[in-house]
Amino acid sequence: MNSAVNAAAPFNLVLSVGTQVVSRVDLKATRGEASCLKGAVGVIVQAPTDGSHAYQIRLPDDRVVSLKRHEFSIRKHFQGEGIEKSPAQLAEYNLYEHVIYRCVVGSRAYGLEDDASDTDLRGIYLPPATLHWSLYGIPEQLEQNETQECYWELQKFIVLALKANPNVLECLYSPLVELTTPLAQELLEQRSLFLSQLAYQTYNGYVLSQFKKLEQDLRNWNRIRWKHAMHLIRILLSGITLLKEGVVPVRMEEYRPQLLAIKHQQMEWDEVNAWRLRLHQEFDAAFTKTELPERPDYAKANDFLIRARRSRVES
Repeated sequence: MNSAVNAAAPFNLVLSVGTQVVSRVDLKATRGEASCLKGAVGVIVQAPTDGSHAYQIRLPDDRVVSLKRHEFSIRKHFQGEGIEKSPAQLAEYNLYEHVIYRCVVGSRAYGLEDDASDTDLRGIYLPPATLHWSLYGIPEQLEQNETQECYWELQKFIVLALKANPNVLECLYSPLVELTTPLAQELLEQRSLFLSQLAYQTYNGYVLSQFKKLEQDLRNWNRIRWKHAMHLIRILLSGITLLKEGVVPVRMEEYRPQLLAIKHQQMEWDEVNAWRLRLHQEFDAAFTKTELPERPDYAKANDFLIRARRSRVES
């Protein structure tokens, strides 16, 4: 059995009736004529109870043939072969060489770290234009869980920032910067273009949905993810300052004792929730008085992205 057949895909997956497939083998009838050509399209009409038996597949001329799982591929997977780039293939380009900005986020950036805190790294990468323009494209983000690193492709980063994603905005304002190229420095110098009243909806919406999940955990399992609760309060505190002062505060020394009290379960849940509700009211008040624009500056963000892309075109 050749490698192409072996790669056809997980043998333990039983496919459902109605799935379109492509034969990877020629089947011969008893007299030698082809009963199913390699490359023929068919539809599964009967599936086995496990991956070791044959499927009944109806061909376009209404004949039904029996094929085992390694003898055919799902049609959409078959047509994608040679176009879709696997992580292993992308690895040969070492996309981490194209990181243009790296900063520390998380507890260490917030001033809420302890001896057990990890160092979380986030940033931006900008791949060569030839790779970006190719059939294979590039991943929207690079992740290394073992080193707590995550890098967004520049366009993805900009789109998230324009939508006032709290994690991305904090990257732009982190006081702990480890790497910045001239291009990234240019972005940092105009980071205020991403700030707008959209933060009010984004921050509020995220906190509301996550507190609902925390309350469900409390009702269903009598448990709270206290560290997560702490960060939700922190996000509200950050959002209020953002609307009032037009900057994204990252350091939280002023509130460190109260926030760590939540993390270490030294504050009752009712007290945490009461604080959240007061912060929502402060957020509302800040929204009515904010001088931030209704929307971020899409035109400037787009201009920057185009110039950045052009900088990666080979001469």
